[in-house]
Amino acid sequence: MGCSFSGLNALYDSANGGGDVWINENRFRILKPIGGGSLANLFLVKELSSDPSKPGISKEFKDPSHVSDGGTYAMKKVLIQNNEQLELVKEEIRISSLFSHPNLLPLLDHAFISVKVSPDQSRKQEAYLLFPVHLDGTLLDSAKTMQAKKEFFSTLEVLQIFHQLCAGLKHMHNFDPPYAHNDVKPVNVLLTQRKGQAPLAKLMDFANARPARRQIRSRSEALELQEWASEHVSASFRAPELWDCPSQYDIDERTDVWSLGCTLFAIMYGVSPFEYALEESDESPQLAIVNAQIKWPTEPNAPYPNDLNQFVTWMLQPQATVRPHIDDIVIHVDKLISKYSH
Repeated sequence: MGCSFSGLNALYDSANGGGDVWINENRFRILKPIGGGSLANLFLVKELSSDPSKPGISKEFKDPSHVSDGGTYAMKKVLIQNNEQLELVKEEIRISSLFSHPNLLPLLDHAFISVKVSPDQSRKQEAYLLFPVHLDGTLLDSAKTMQAKKEFFSTLEVLQIFHQLCAGLKHMHNFDPPYAHNDVKPVNVLLTQRKGQAPLAKLMDFANARPARRQIRSRSEALELQEWASEHVSASFRAPELWDCPSQYDIDERTDVWSLGCTLFAIMYGVSPFEYALEESDESPQLAIVNAQIKWPTEPNAPYPNDLNQFVTWMLQPQATVRPHIDDIVIHVDKLISKYSH
């Protein structure tokens, strides 16, 4: 799908930023904001067709599951202020376009435009990235709602959600070359409730995804990696080797496996197993994480069997070389699903 730098195919209807936007040949109306940060904002948009007989953007989809019945989508708008940010967005688009898997959120279309932020400022660029919309929200949203009601997913639901995350990551880890997501956590998992079926989980946000394997051969390279991780990888889901990397070390996709173990804990209990170390002033987050000091819930009636706790512990090995690979994890979760399906 095309990417226009001319600004002719993706312009606001009005000079000060109106309610409609073009992404290449397709026009969308911005309905409401649904999230965002300092440089990127997420909007709910609806496709507008000047000719109802034409299928619009859906004609470009190879996968019919990407078609929206109501014509609504999620649009990420990124303000680009310098060349470094431009390259990062282009890399996010490139990487997002590599993968095609039912448990990875697909990038449907994208465009760049040139905008004037105010009359006395030079022109800047904005990027528009179009995705399917999932209005049920994220795994973090579900966890907060359930915590407020003192509810838990069933053991089988936990395993079914987790299995889908593993399937999506396996697609990335088995790519040639392997890619790491680098920010697996509940806020990056879309969760759609389905009547009579397991919730549908999709891993999203590939802004930090990179080729997974990297050789560290000097102290400066190790410090560079740690600095990058401190800016881009959430602390309570960050693998020990990204906190304190040796000068001679081979990084691989098992940094994601650590985050995956933290995320399984969060599906069960609502938070990362190391959240306490970030919240309590007398605790060192780095020390807790590099020593895998998991804080298990103390309720006498734990809602989950010990099999799940052991599964988390298996993934949270401080030494990456003894951490399981994603293929091993998928085999194990399949066995647990079989065990708890009856």
